[in-house]
Amino acid sequence: MNRYRIPIVIAVVAVFVIVGGILIFANQNAGGKNVTFNVTVTGAKAMSPDTLTAHHNDTITINITSDTDGEVHLHGYDIHFDTKAGQVVLQTFKAANTGDFEIEWESTSTHLGHLVVS
Repeated sequence: MNRYRIPIVIAVVAVFVIVGGILIFANQNAGGKNVTFNVTVTGAKAMSPDTLTAHHNDTITINITSDTDGEVHLHGYDIHFDTKAGQVVLQTFKAANTGDFEIEWESTSTHLGHLVVS
């Protein structure tokens, strides 16, 4: 029994290391996915959904439909959406910056929501 003890211990440790490595690396999100958000702005005062979530290096497409002509501004990326009532305006960009970025109705500085990139 003694001569099998060391190989068994080595095998058990190896299995734990391999399984642990798989679990750790499988749960890491490196980003790089395509993410699309369909957003509706109402009365230049509210946005639905009001929180957009993505990961670093994702390619983000935001489609905005508004019932009012005006400009929606995504801070941190300095992206402007020139909306026309009833029309869809879209922007596609790479999530290169991480953080919590405000989305506002530019002319009145009204907070509409935010983009969170982790």
